[in-house]
Amino acid sequence: MKSTDPQHPKKAASPQDPAGEKKPADFIRAARTLLRDGDHKQAYSILLRGVVNFPDNVLILSYFGCLQSIVDRKYRSGIDACRKALGLFKAPDAYSAGIIYPILYLNLGRAYLAAGRKEEAIDAYQKGLRYDRSHFELKKEQRLLGIRKQPVVPFLSRSNPINKYIGIILHGTRKNASHRSVS
Repeated sequence: MKSTDPQHPKKAASPQDPAGEKKPADFIRAARTLLRDGDHKQAYSILLRGVVNFPDNVLILSYFGCLQSIVDRKYRSGIDACRKALGLFKAPDAYSAGIIYPILYLNLGRAYLAAGRKEEAIDAYQKGLRYDRSHFELKKEQRLLGIRKQPVVPFLSRSNPINKYIGIILHGTRKNASHRSVS
């Protein structure tokens, strides 16, 4: 039974002190803010509390798994947590899938990278981009890894003259179009 006594007000929760009642979004928001600031350890400690309170929340579980691989170097359990999050998520609609799946695959890819499993990380990033082709963080991770775009005609090798010349024409066209708009 909750107390409504004005002499005992309910303590407000903060990102550093989640003693009060918090929602999953509060843990995620606090952790993402810390991650943007580069404070992985503090974000991990917040997510550790979040995963205790909400063990089946896919976003908390995914971020937790990613940071478990990066911060604690517990690669297997971190990757397993990210995979579990993917298995638990059932998108109610295409819009939700386009928002959540890229994040889940991004975190899985980062956990793979922390474990030194580059090929699996690349695969995870590509799967995430199937849901949102313009996802900034997924594209950034791919650029950092030096991943090239798919050939224009995917069933032919990259060095096939057809792929080569169509790519040159398309790339040249885009390049010339951007130069024209600047002038």
